[in-house]
Amino acid sequence: MKRAVYPGSFDPITNGHLDIIERAAKVFDEVIVAVLVNPDKKGLFDINERVMLIKKCVSKFNNIRVEGFSGLLINFMKQTESSVIVKGLRAVSDFEYEFQMALMNNKLDPNIETVFMMTNAKYSYLSSSSVKQVAQFGGCIKDLVPNDIIDDITKKINNMGEKGYGSYKITGVSPRDI
Repeated sequence: MKRAVYPGSFDPITNGHLDIIERAAKVFDEVIVAVLVNPDKKGLFDINERVMLIKKCVSKFNNIRVEGFSGLLINFMKQTESSVIVKGLRAVSDFEYEFQMALMNNKLDPNIETVFMMTNAKYSYLSSSSVKQVAQFGGCIKDLVPNDIIDDITKKINNMGEKGYGSYKITGVSPRDI
């Protein structure tokens, strides 16, 4: 069985992430979406919330599972008996960073391969950070994230706005408007 891991913070998952997941699921027998804890970032959603949101988005697939982890990706790869890392690339700047990470992972374990998948052009501008910013200021996030989680993001932004995450609270917007 060829098992691949698609790692990331996914805070929140975007349609670009979902596109890579779905395409990887066609190539590999099993894809593990590995949701990582990044101590350098203050996340909108905690790791358990991110895992839950992704599970909601991939529930129709029988060869995708979602797990949270912290620590070295190579250790997670060994724990899950996976041999391939899948990384999505939007631009040359992504490649430079991901190429360095692939070389480091190969140094740590030469049996692990990294496969790069180019993003669909319609998602080349999309990032979790930009989604959070658009949502924070009341913009429309439809077509940026899976429809299944729009309400979750809106509610979280509204709650975080009250607690100091953002300066604006989304008001007067129904889920069908977003």
